[in-house]
Amino acid sequence: MTLREIKEILKAEIICGEEHLDIEIEFAGGSDLMSDVLAFGKPGLLLLTGLSNAQSVRTANIIDAKAIIYVRAKKPDKMGIALAKEKEIPLLSTHHMMYTACALLFNQGLPGVRSSSNQK
Repeated sequence: MTLREIKEILKAEIICGEEHLDIEIEFAGGSDLMSDVLAFGKPGLLLLTGLSNAQSVRTANIIDAKAIIYVRAKKPDKMGIALAKEKEIPLLSTHHMMYTACALLFNQGLPGVRSSSNQK
């Protein structure tokens, strides 16, 4: 599924990175705790979060996430946007709550990130 398709499913607004909307997204995960993202995130992750500061962008960069979608209509501060542009991490914002946004994507066939303990 492309980030463009995800944008449409979630009726999301592009904050930055419009030139990256055609990237393929293979799995997603949602968390407001960046320690959990660091522990369970995998390269290629689409991160859904309500943590709208530069720390979410730094964390996404560390795990090599493909994009961030902010839930609950949140938007990052100027520092977060500047860092995302520098690291080429697309940022989007949706009005949906975390639970709903994740459910919408899952119902459209986008799986969640798997931990090594539950992979088959």
